[in-house]
Amino acid sequence: MRDERQTLPRIVIEGAEVRLQRGAGAAVLGTSLALHAGRVTALLGPSGAGKSTLLRAIAGLERLHTGTIRSDGTVWSGPGVHLPPEARRCGVVFQDFALFPHLNARQNVGFGLRHLPGEERKARIAEALRSVELTHRAHAYPHELSGGEQQRVALARALAPSPSVMLLDEPFSGLDRRLRADLSAMTLEVLRASGTAALIITHDAEDALASADEIALMEAGSIIQSGAPDALYLAPVSENAARMLGEVEVFEATVSGGKAETPLGAVPARQDEASAVKVLIRPEGIAVSPGGTPGTPAALTERRAAGPAVQFTAMLEDGRAVIARAPVSHRAQPGEQVSLQLDLTFVSVVAG
Repeated sequence: MRDERQTLPRIVIEGAEVRLQRGAGAAVLGTSLALHAGRVTALLGPSGAGKSTLLRAIAGLERLHTGTIRSDGTVWSGPGVHLPPEARRCGVVFQDFALFPHLNARQNVGFGLRHLPGEERKARIAEALRSVELTHRAHAYPHELSGGEQQRVALARALAPSPSVMLLDEPFSGLDRRLRADLSAMTLEVLRASGTAALIITHDAEDALASADEIALMEAGSIIQSGAPDALYLAPVSENAARMLGEVEVFEATVSGGKAETPLGAVPARQDEASAVKVLIRPEGIAVSPGGTPGTPAALTERRAAGPAVQFTAMLEDGRAVIARAPVSHRAQPGEQVSLQLDLTFVSVVAG
């Protein structure tokens, strides 16, 4: 039988607003978001969008001016209520890990468990180190650990008190790409297995799409869209939301007869007749076929391989260049005349 508790949000944020300076506007403005047990949410957005401020508000390091933050029904922040950080079941991992240099890995992990009886404390520490595969480094000090090992100790320390929510502020940004990928996979596995709700701030859209259970897009202090990664990638609500998750071609059009006309063909549009709209097309939605076949004529000007995919630049007859993406096995080469066809799965029409 399905456990319905897993479908209930562990953390609920409603209408949260944080002002950092008097008269300076809101760093977080009317933000609402739900975080679920055993699921990882990636918070994505440009610098200055308010991501770190929202994380600090959940942790109790910033006060809300309006709105509420609840955990399992208990108000953490709200009108007349502000639980201090130590009263919240909230684990936090910052970019610099913030390990105590004079404590070894075992002592760092146990720092927040000093209130527990000795045997229970030892068991919690051992389990936390085991979960991040660092049992053999329990007595090593931070300066004796690699960057990846320090990150895992910080994760174990945050998980040891069994928090309701784990907050991670770009925890892999200081690591090289190979190590970042390995540690990201391990961290996400540990977080899901722990049953905690997790929020990870990241600037890497590719990582977020590949690893998160949900993505929340933040712009100018507000969440502009949230949901499953594939849903956000295929159906963004705006041009800005689309660009946060990758490349996109944008064509301005006017709705006529239930369609929006683009240089690559007409696409269905649900907006009102004569509405100004933008047609958003992902590179995967532009298929490249041999010249002379049905489609929009174009000339290939560039081919660039990127792992399992190849990216083409194609020049339309009106002089506009568009980007198309295909499997690396595609044989088309620069200089060839081709035809472009749209795959509507990768096409969205939004307000202009």
